[in-house]
Amino acid sequence: METQTTPQEEDRYAQLQIMALDAARSGDWEILEPMIQAGLPVNLKDAKGNTLLMLAAYHGEKETVARLLKAGARVDERNARGQTPLGGVAFKGNTEVAQILVEHGADLEADNGGGMTPLLFASMFGRTETAQYLREAGANERARSRIGLSTGILSSFGTLLRQFRRS
Repeated sequence: METQTTPQEEDRYAQLQIMALDAARSGDWEILEPMIQAGLPVNLKDAKGNTLLMLAAYHGEKETVARLLKAGARVDERNARGQTPLGGVAFKGNTEVAQILVEHGADLEADNGGGMTPLLFASMFGRTETAQYLREAGANERARSRIGLSTGILSSFGTLLRQFRRS
C-alpha cells in the first residue's frame, strides 16, 4: 500500500529542512538533535549541496560539528562546488573545528577545486595557525594547485591581498 503526501506535508517538510539548516549554522543542537532522532537525514543538504556538517563547520560551531559526526555525518561529504567541510574550515581559519574533522578522518589532501587542498586554502588566506595544524596532522607540504601554486606562493599572495585590502 503506497501512501501519498499532501502539498501541505511537503511544505511542512521543506520548512523543517530550512529550520534544520539554520540550526546547523547557528549551532543549535537542541533543535537539531530531536529532528535527527526523528529521522531527518544527518547528511541533509541545502540547495548548494552544503550538509548540516558543512554549515556547522563553516560557522565555527564545534560542539554541533562533533555531535553531527557522532550521529553519523559524513566527514568528507562535498557540496555542489566540490568543497569539503575541512576545506571550508581551512578557508575560515578555525583550527579547533579542523582538529575535530581531522580526528574523525577528514581527508587532508581532498581537492576542493582547482587542486586546492585544505592546506593550500589555509596558506592562501593567511590562516597560519590552521596551516600549521594541518602540517602537523600530516598534510602534504609540497602539494600544488592544478596551476602549480605552492603553499609558499599562496602565502605570499595572501599577504599581498591583505595589504591591498587595507590600503
